[in-house]
Amino acid sequence: MLLGVNTWVWVSPLTDENLDEVLDRVAQLGFDAVELPLERPGLLSAERVRGALAAHGLTPYVVGAMAPGRDLVATDAATVAATQDYLRACVDLAAGIGARSVCGPFYAATGRTWRMDADARATAYAEWREHLAPVVDHAVAAGVRLGIEPLNRYETSLVNTVDQALTGLDGLLGPGLGLAMDTYHLNIEERSSADAIRAAGDHLVHVQVCGNDRGAPGGDQTDWDAVLAALGEVGYAGPLVIESFTGDNETIATAASIWRPLATTQDDLARDGLAFLRDLTREDRT
Repeated sequence: MLLGVNTWVWVSPLTDENLDEVLDRVAQLGFDAVELPLERPGLLSAERVRGALAAHGLTPYVVGAMAPGRDLVATDAATVAATQDYLRACVDLAAGIGARSVCGPFYAATGRTWRMDADARATAYAEWREHLAPVVDHAVAAGVRLGIEPLNRYETSLVNTVDQALTGLDGLLGPGLGLAMDTYHLNIEERSSADAIRAAGDHLVHVQVCGNDRGAPGGDQTDWDAVLAALGEVGYAGPLVIESFTGDNETIATAASIWRPLATTQDDLARDGLAFLRDLTREDRT
């Protein structure tokens, strides 16, 4: 497995101007891959990113950020259209830099929650499929696969579990659309992270990892052996990418609820997490 890290560990937003500095840090720490967040269209240009990736020998993956006002359900037509345009921009960046996937909670703004009965949820899921479908078509044409990420109950009320994602996307899953998983959210919402991975099966596009406290993976309460075994059972061949966040940026710290340091330094978080993942995935491990 390729082992990667999200640049949110150090900066937000990632831009053409700070790209080289961050990717140099990622490469120097020994990662194989990097997860690039496109927070706003125009912050990253494909040509600039391609050159930086080549210079540092990193495999790219793209993630989106569902900031306030980005919604595909229970909103007005203008918001839906703007959200679709943003997601298409993420797909275009991925296609332009050779990234195989674009992942994120592509249904409603992160932090937006509301109560739904069974009928309201079914209506929301139907609306979600309708409004996501043109983006999936765009992804298929670009040779990119979307991965939908369930989030925990404090960040959304629409898609918290793998089963909900499979239900909500029924009929739309396929070459252009699958699921992305984050062990942080699995630890909160699933009775068994391993069983959730098995339920996703060949729909699994991308896996983000961190400790149950959102810090470095390893030394935490997660049953990493069970997670890795389940990934093997479903034939997952994608990366394991550390997603954590810097508390130095007020916007991202508030959005991700980072209220205290999760490591002595952000480099330590990335370095310790990578060392653990290298050990976890080594071929001779018993």
